[in-house]
Parts: sequence; structure tokens; C-alpha cells
Amino acid sequence: MRHAIANQNGDLVHENRRYVMRITGDNPVGKAELDNFISPEERYPVIATTSKLLNTGVDAQTCHLIVLDRTINSMTEFKQIIGRGTRIREDFGKTFFTIMDFRNATRLFADPDFDGPPIQVYEPGPHDPTAPPEDQPGADIGRSDAAPPGLVIVERPERRQKYYVDTVEVQILAERVQYLDRAGNLQTVSFRDFSRENLRAHFASLDDFLKRWSAAERKEAILEEMVEQGFLLEQLQAQTAGDLDPFDLICTVAFDREPLTRSQRARSARKSAVFDQYGGMARRTLEALLDKYADQGIATVEQARDEAKVAEVLQLPPINQIGRPVQILNSFGSKIKFLQAVRELEQEIYRAA
Repeated sequence: MRHAIANQNGDLVHENRRYVMRITGDNPVGKAELDNFISPEERYPVIATTSKLLNTGVDAQTCHLIVLDRTINSMTEFKQIIGRGTRIREDFGKTFFTIMDFRNATRLFADPDFDGPPIQVYEPGPHDPTAPPEDQPGADIGRSDAAPPGLVIVERPERRQKYYVDTVEVQILAERVQYLDRAGNLQTVSFRDFSRENLRAHFASLDDFLKRWSAAERKEAILEEMVEQGFLLEQLQAQTAGDLDPFDLICTVAFDREPLTRSQRARSARKSAVFDQYGGMARRTLEALLDKYADQGIATVEQARDEAKVAEVLQLPPINQIGRPVQILNSFGSKIKFLQAVRELEQEIYRAA
């Protein structure tokens, strides 16, 4: 994908080779550019091609265009990705964003309660112009004549309210939440404290949370349940520095437990006894899965211990460069032993204190 975009924008790439970068966990050159890509002050890279860069942990405040070109099966993941475009930075001209969807995800996850009805949906045919016709309502909103063809859903830009005190413009430095308690009294708390109380209502204690997290067959199922019950994980993640796993985010916000970043958890797991049992191809596979976790979160690891998705995971880069799926499974002794090894790896990831 990166090469195709670079070939179509040769003049811009010639001006600066970092115009378009592939930013993934297995590409150290591109990964080193992540901070520059998400920094509003940095001009380059302009375009990032990635697999799961836009999941939790990356705050791309001036992202104007999100292109979806892979299948998404999770509402939580979809909302996390789209949430990267909803940041407003008027000081950098960021007041709207565009979604280009080649995999129909926007229809699969249509949720009026989340994003409201679309102001405009334009589906160009194979030979139609990318931008909507001038006479179509909303045609002037967020148009991009240089964009490739595909489904484009454009969200109407909303201007952030400006506040003045005695004619002096002021900025919002902190957010507060107001709600009526069970007695009908108005309560005003910080967003973090509000999240803390909600989490403690959901989990009776840290031990309760740890047991439920450990017992869950899919960690994402716990997060999806929390999102459905109104827990604003995305917004809380945006206020937290570092590549925190949702596990650590919940532990530190709700129970004041010192968090570890995903990178720290990966380093700790790499020293565990799990790796002492394997060498060669098997060890390199576990290390690649651990790198996937550090870069993208637990989703790939959970898929790797799902018997129905093993083959798909083993064909992901850079795992597919280690060997063919059957060779990798044989390096563990069998498919069952591979699944057990991945399960033990996941346990080690969350065992670190």
C-alpha cells in the first residue's frame, strides 16, 4: 500500500521521503516516525499505512482522513479507529474528518446513537468522480478531489464553542461531569472521578476485576460490555499518557494500581518461563506475537489462541516470514500445543505486577 501511494505522489515523496510511511510493529524505521505522525507540530509523515495503528493508545489529533481497507469484526475496535478522527484542533484547522471505507464496515456498524444520522453519503460508481456533485446537499463538506474512489461518508464539521469572560477569550483546561445521584442531588466531579465511580460500581474490588479479566475467554468481550453500559473508555484513554493496555487503564483509574505500559508488559513476559520451553521457529513466533501485543494490544494474541483463527494469524507479517503455518505449528509439536503456548503467553502478559 505504501509503495502504491508513493508511486502516485512521486513529486511529494521526492520533496520529502517521509511523506508516506508504513508504521507497524515489525518496521523499526516507520515505527520511529510514530511520534512525528501524531504530533500536530510536525509536518511529516503526512500519510501512514498501518494495520492497527488507530486502535487505542495513539492520539492522532489532526487526522483528517481514515481509510478502511481491512475487515473489522468488532464494534469496539471500529469505534476506537473512528475516534481518532473526532479530535478537534481548531488551531491547526482540524474541524472535520472523512472516512473512506472499502470493506463496508461503516454499514455493518451503523449506530445512530453513536454518530447520529449521516449528513451525506456518496457512493461513486467505477467511473464517477470521487467528490459528490455540486448540487448534492453537503457536497462542499470535507471534499477531497485527490482522494481515491470508494465509499465516502462525510461528517459535517462542528465548530467548538468559544467562551469569553469579560470579553476575554478563555480556554477549557479541565472537564467536569454533572449528574443527579440516587437522592436527586446534583453532583459535579472530574471526568476521571466519574469514570472511577462507574468502574467501582461495575467491579466490586480490584480482586473482582482481576478474577473476571483472568476468567474471560475474550478480554475484548469485557470492554464491549463496558462500552455498552456507557463507560467512556475511548475518552479516558485519550487523557492518559503512554501505551496503556485497557487492563492497566482500569486498574489505575478505578483502584489506584500503578500501571505498566504494553511495552513494559511485553518485556516482562519475554523473561518468563514460557520462552524457556521453546527455541528456533517456535520461540520466534511467540516473540512476534509479543511484539504485536506491544504495538497493537491483546487482540492478535487472543485470535492466535482461537482454533478457528490460527491460520489467519500465522499468515500475518512478520509471522508469515518465520515459516508456513504448518511448519510453525509443527515447531510446537502440534496445533493443540501451540494454542496452549499462546494461552500461557497471554497469562504471562497480565501476570506482571
